[in-house]
Amino acid sequence: MRWITRPGWPGNLLALAAGALTPLAQAPFDIWPLALLSIALFYLGLRELAPRAALWRGWCYGFGLYAAGTSWIYISIHDYGAASLPLAGLLTFALMLALAFFFALPAWLWGRWLRRAEAPLADALGFAALWLALEGFRGWFLTGFPWLYAGYSQLEGPLAGLAPLGGVWLLSFVLALSAALSVNLPRLIRRPQALAGALGLLLAPWGLGQALKGHAWTASAGAPLKIAAVQGNVPQNLKWDPEQLSAQLMLYRDLTLQRAAAVDLVVWPETAVPILREYAEDYLAGLERYARPRNIALLTGVPIRQRNAQGEPRYYNGITVAGEGAGTYLKQKLVPFGEYVPLQELLRGLIAFFDLPMSDFARGPADQPLLEARGWRIAPYICYEVVYPEFAAGLAARSDLLLTISNDAWFGTSIGPLQHLQMAQMRALEAGRWMIRTTNNGVTALIDPFGRITERLPQFQRAVLYGEVTPMQGLTPYLQWRAWPLATLAVLLLGWALLRRRAERASAAGATIEAQR
Repeated sequence: MRWITRPGWPGNLLALAAGALTPLAQAPFDIWPLALLSIALFYLGLRELAPRAALWRGWCYGFGLYAAGTSWIYISIHDYGAASLPLAGLLTFALMLALAFFFALPAWLWGRWLRRAEAPLADALGFAALWLALEGFRGWFLTGFPWLYAGYSQLEGPLAGLAPLGGVWLLSFVLALSAALSVNLPRLIRRPQALAGALGLLLAPWGLGQALKGHAWTASAGAPLKIAAVQGNVPQNLKWDPEQLSAQLMLYRDLTLQRAAAVDLVVWPETAVPILREYAEDYLAGLERYARPRNIALLTGVPIRQRNAQGEPRYYNGITVAGEGAGTYLKQKLVPFGEYVPLQELLRGLIAFFDLPMSDFARGPADQPLLEARGWRIAPYICYEVVYPEFAAGLAARSDLLLTISNDAWFGTSIGPLQHLQMAQMRALEAGRWMIRTTNNGVTALIDPFGRITERLPQFQRAVLYGEVTPMQGLTPYLQWRAWPLATLAVLLLGWALLRRRAERASAAGATIEAQR
């Protein structure tokens, strides 16, 4: 088994396989112990490597994770981006190669500056802090790609009760710490005090997580609201076809009117109205005239054009409210290549993928008010925005209800939409609030404050989901403090590891010089 910790392709291939285990720990497979095994193998594989070898091992782990967990990006590029099979495969492969460096750099840092193999307990703490920093960094760098965080594996696992305390970040930190401590336990057998400390750090979070499962951090703020969430199931290749516009508008109107009189909120998915709002004013006004006398609030996704201070038109992916409510929200977290094209002066026109519909949106301002419906404050997230924990928490802390609308038709029948749903469930659990999730082709669902799905529609079916949600009041500890306590802890642990590593090296160098004398 020494080959696991030594440089070379056997260990690198194992790291690649270990990375590929992570998606199996998450939706739709939900084999949560594999998250622990994945991180443990990664940590063990870095135990004796020099910095350069550690870099390549980290890269192999990252490539395995993204190749197994996000290869559905190929569907967007090939099926809807009009790229040929070889080109789509090449672009997807290139993206996986680049994303893998999110793990390569921390692995290099670990081997170069932070690893303390002679102090197993401190080493495990330092590794967990580095893992937390890694997840934060890949959710921020170049607008971030916060997908496949280890903590999502615990949505239905023993640690779920910790999510309202520290969000998905705390779950990931505990998983990394538990994996590293488990690997190091055999090295602590002859150190009773260190062993006792390691066992306490290992067992306490799991016991606390289990004890807090089902604990209510928030309370009802009013009577339940009756919801109608419309899933139009419009094929992606028809969604932006001008000849299909009238049919789509009639579809959503007719599905809504089936039982609209019996509901309080009607929610349509992302860009359910697939033309600029200014061109749909008559259509929306008709819905307004129907909804307001009946005390119904209708929330729909729609593209919006506004002019900036220089009078230049800017286009936004938005949500607007008609009827018994008010507000417009402009999406802030945009999908690279899907909603904006980095380096667009160079890339636009090269292939059709860089000219997709909706690929020239602007980012909405950060200080937008929440939406209002039936007197309640609603935190809105459009598609990709719900996967950003800190961003979502900032809106949720001001809200009574959570709402996410999406169009996951870009990802076909892959696991991508189910991973997306799981992240929305985690946001509801972190915030202790009900969430309404409405999508074009699934999964449309209602999620309770414990992250559990109470009602859902099957994917790829045209239907309306009817159910109830309850406005909530109060803040979970995570909404109050966000990631600051954990970030502070990570900085202290990493600083401690760095200083102790330098001191130990200096001491070893001094001992060598003394021996030579």
